[in-house]
Amino acid sequence: MQCALFAKAVVENAVQVAQRWIIAALRHRKFFSLEEANRAIRELLDRLNRRPFRKRDGSRASVFESLDKPALRPLPGESFDMSQWSRARVNIDYHIAFDGNLYSVPYNLVHEAVEIRSTALTVEILHKGTRVASHVRARGRGQAVTNAEHRPKSHQAHLEWPPSRMVEWAQKIGPYTAQLFERMLAEKPHPEMGYRGCLGVIRLAEQYSPARMEAAAERAIRTGACRYRSIESILKNSLDRQAPPSPPEPPAATPPHDNIRGAEYFD
Repeated sequence: MQCALFAKAVVENAVQVAQRWIIAALRHRKFFSLEEANRAIRELLDRLNRRPFRKRDGSRASVFESLDKPALRPLPGESFDMSQWSRARVNIDYHIAFDGNLYSVPYNLVHEAVEIRSTALTVEILHKGTRVASHVRARGRGQAVTNAEHRPKSHQAHLEWPPSRMVEWAQKIGPYTAQLFERMLAEKPHPEMGYRGCLGVIRLAEQYSPARMEAAAERAIRTGACRYRSIESILKNSLDRQAPPSPPEPPAATPPHDNIRGAEYFD
């Protein structure tokens, strides 16, 4: 406690000396640029550091040269990078959500809690203190940054399948199913993230029949429920056997009235 109080007193005294010998000396001067002000401060600071002590030999500059300078170490090769820490849980698609974007981690960490160390340029992901992934930080929102090595082998095999191949498979079931696949793939930040749902729909077609799958796809498109779980619910509850909902009617035109001005009024 005494050491802390002594250090505090030393720092406060140094601030007082700087105020008297530098700030007070420049209080009447006018500067027209930051460089000019820094140059004047540097001159007075050098003069203050070389001013002899009153009660002992030497000066601040001589003490620095003999005591502090020999103990200094070289500066780091890279400038200090500010970082922020946060936590997240790995989603089933082996990605974590951070700052509006998705970043991949090894697939065996699904459902695990991880830590995120983010800087202006990078996003590092750590699990139990060990770094498991590092990505260049994405700009914007809704982007997916995926490392191919993080994918399970089944997903790595899917990389050889372009989205068009998935749509071709769906066309064998019917045009509505193909349109459904296009929407499912378009909704994902990266098309391959929709492959799992598309393959699940193909399995549903094998389970319930292509005809029922096609009817369920038509209903899903008209209601905007273009997800695997929605398709599964439609088939499970036999909603595909019901008549598909009709599209909403266009809004009625505004009837003519003396108090309503048309667009030509503003021309």
